[in-house]
Amino acid sequence: MESRRLAGILLLILSAFTGTIAFRLATPAIAFYTRDILRASMLSVSIVSMSFVLARAFSSVFGGLMLERGKRLVYIGAVAMMGNALAVQLYPLTSTWFQVAGIKLLNGFLNGLSWPMAQFVIAIATPKEIRARVTAVYFFFGSIASLLGNYVYAYTIDLGLAKQMWISSAFFVLTGLIMVASYALLYERITPKRKKTPDGEKPSLEPKRVLIIASLMAIIVAFTSGEITYVYVSEALGMEKARTATLIGWAGFLAAMLSYFASWLADVRSERRMVLLTSLMAALSPLLAAVKTAPTVFLGIFLALFAFQSFRPISRKVLASYHRSSLAIGGVNGVQNLSTFLGGMLFGFAYSLGELHGVVTLNLALLAFLPFSIGLVVEGLSMVD
Repeated sequence: MESRRLAGILLLILSAFTGTIAFRLATPAIAFYTRDILRASMLSVSIVSMSFVLARAFSSVFGGLMLERGKRLVYIGAVAMMGNALAVQLYPLTSTWFQVAGIKLLNGFLNGLSWPMAQFVIAIATPKEIRARVTAVYFFFGSIASLLGNYVYAYTIDLGLAKQMWISSAFFVLTGLIMVASYALLYERITPKRKKTPDGEKPSLEPKRVLIIASLMAIIVAFTSGEITYVYVSEALGMEKARTATLIGWAGFLAAMLSYFASWLADVRSERRMVLLTSLMAALSPLLAAVKTAPTVFLGIFLALFAFQSFRPISRKVLASYHRSSLAIGGVNGVQNLSTFLGGMLFGFAYSLGELHGVVTLNLALLAFLPFSIGLVVEGLSMVD
């Protein structure tokens, strides 16, 4: 790749790193602040967590439609990223979980504009033959940052929420500036909408089927999304907050590192078979996490994260070949976020069901995902010829 194109892609990968540090530092801080300081119920924590993904779901689609009206609007995504720096400063001022949920809605709206645009640009600017792997590297750097962000939270826990949010704000501003520079370098390659021609680039998989699998997978792995994960692991295993954050960070890091090989196989072997593999792992993950022992809980979290992080670059590669690629990538982000909202709310409502005691102790809230797991396996099998 020529130097200008390579520099733009590398800057976007860097933005995934800095932006995720900002987000991941804030997530456990807000989770434990809402649960322990504001005394919110688990359902309230779920609403806080899922309000973010609900807002992100709608703004992701809106961002894709907006980008089709002119590629110069891609810079709005960078401005939205910097807007997060102001939003997180409001969290220390809250006194109820409902106020926290309102700020989470604002964060979700801003993130829904910024991240899907970045994913679209990196996918469309990368040559097709290496697209899944480059996109996987983009997400992998986000996962490295997720691990580091959890460590930053653990080491700054005594500073208090207000000072932690200042660190988060600094990284949000830096990320927005990096995005601006990247979009300027890649501007000529940004093509949100192309004419549909018989000899044009076509998706290797049916886009509608990809969206269905993305939706089912997002519902199932919602228990690994946001604040509810930290609270569930800490309470289910009786684990202290800092240790919970670092172990969840390591699970995400290892899952992302291994997901690169899934993307490599999708590029050089079979996208269909990798979709099946990730579907099976995602379907199994809540059933393992329901067993209240440390090995099974973390194995379930690992499988959910590995499946989701492996599927993301594959789905972006497929949808980047669609003639309305910006809307397609914004759409899959929207579908996944809306589905994550539904899955998170299901977990929050079902959490009050308690546990099933026998040879092992099972969390009934996670067993509630079984019908969706079965549906995902059926859809995954249908993708293989």
